[in-house]
Amino acid sequence: MTGSNAATVSLRVHDALRKQILEGDLEPGSRIPSERVLAEEFGVNRHAVREALKRLEQAGLIRITHGGATRVLDWRDSGGLEVILDLAGDSVDPPPELVRSVLEMRASIGEDAARLCAERASESDREQVEALGERAAGLVGSDDPNLIDLAFAEFWLAVVAGSGNIAYRLSLNSLLAAMLGFGDVAEKIRPSDPQIIGRLGRAIGAGDPETAAEVAGHMLRADIERAA
Repeated sequence: MTGSNAATVSLRVHDALRKQILEGDLEPGSRIPSERVLAEEFGVNRHAVREALKRLEQAGLIRITHGGATRVLDWRDSGGLEVILDLAGDSVDPPPELVRSVLEMRASIGEDAARLCAERASESDREQVEALGERAAGLVGSDDPNLIDLAFAEFWLAVVAGSGNIAYRLSLNSLLAAMLGFGDVAEKIRPSDPQIIGRLGRAIGAGDPETAAEVAGHMLRADIERAA
């Protein structure tokens, strides 16, 4: 079996088990069948099963005990942003709770990052943020939705970079990647109001942290209801 085929087989096992865990068919504390049983069930070799289980453990979905049972964890307690990334670009529909949580976290980070960017960023960086905001605003309604998505993401990446908070930057990377895999959610929250984008960019450009936070919060929290 070639490397690519082995990876595909392992991914099939991983996706099936993950779907059962995230949808609650395999509840926290449940015992995962042995490698031998899973290999027979999926018609694959034990190496593919082992790789699938290893990836599930890395995502915080299961705990592998060598010589003992492999059990399902409550991903809400044990998982990290890896769970969000693991869902990105997948055919598994993410739980509505997860989608809402991602958007709420995005709003919280975005609001504070906008405030910090207006406070901390250099004048030249703030001017760049304002320019990127104007560019994104000008693309709203474009025939190519990818253009506005990329421009909006570039704008927000500049805002978060200007905040000087590396944890926000890393979290935003995960959140943006996850949202690309959330089916029609990305379409529902695609920017449609160029004025609010421009207002946010100008507030940051002017070094006005309170207005920047207010506008960012209004913009991003509206997306939570739009995606419901």
